[in-house]
Amino acid sequence: MRVILAQPRGFCAGVVRAIDIVEKALDKYGEPVYVRHEIVHNKHVVDTLKNKGARFVEELDEVPEGAVTVFSAHGVPQSVVKTAAARGLPVLDATCPLVSKVHNQGKRYVAHGRTLILIGHAGHPEVEGTMGQVGAPVTLVQNEADVATMAIPPETPVAYITQTTLSIDDTKGIIIALKKRFRDIVGPETSDICYATQNRQTSVRELAKIADVILVVGAANSSNSNRLREIGIEEGVPSYLINDGSELQAEWVRGKEVVGLTAGASAPEELVRHVIEALGEIEDVEVEQMDGKKEHIEFRLPAELRA
Repeated sequence: MRVILAQPRGFCAGVVRAIDIVEKALDKYGEPVYVRHEIVHNKHVVDTLKNKGARFVEELDEVPEGAVTVFSAHGVPQSVVKTAAARGLPVLDATCPLVSKVHNQGKRYVAHGRTLILIGHAGHPEVEGTMGQVGAPVTLVQNEADVATMAIPPETPVAYITQTTLSIDDTKGIIIALKKRFRDIVGPETSDICYATQNRQTSVRELAKIADVILVVGAANSSNSNRLREIGIEEGVPSYLINDGSELQAEWVRGKEVVGLTAGASAPEELVRHVIEALGEIEDVEVEQMDGKKEHIEFRLPAELRA
């Protein structure tokens, strides 16, 4: 069985930074360090950090007075920022810089008098954080059908921003529908789309050209991991989302010549290796890496943690 690894796959720079912030905070301040929401959407990562002394909470009222508090990579609403400040909690913000960039874009559009539209998934922590950061009403659209039923009059000056875990391909149809509905509309350049989301989706499309089946390593609540699986299916290849090798089902891969393997942006490489080991228990495997973009982006840590 040939196992072909997508390139790139796994951790993006925003996830690496978020995990580093928790680990360095534990080194500097000692345990426990409190993290609001899962730092990234991956149980393995969360459990590893729990074992090191991180404590994960959903709301700030679960954080004791004076405890070091980390905001997750997905970002938080302004109401959470203000609550933390009012309580005097020492905060480390692990919001991905690309998510912060979307927040700032939204604020600028609103300051210029435009009605703001957010393309994203309802209930996702990043979407809730963005809607709570802008300081003005935001209309969420999830698909083209939502555009048709919007209550905003067509002559309104509008602007759109997008959830970072959506690629150019994911948002293209919705943006076309918005531009048909509104004459006075602006939005970010395609270069502002999250590089990691786009790169991982592009690599899966390439993988689908040669693979008989695609395995995506990632959590069920990871938006970008789910999208990778969906793309494999869209390209006509059976595709499965698994947390690690323990969830691999032999019938998915038995008799297949080429197994494509990738990982969502919050899935560590050790889980990819675990899946390869599980594949090796079914048949002998020959592992190779596909050509693809090499990512060299790094994001700086907060000043308090820079050594």
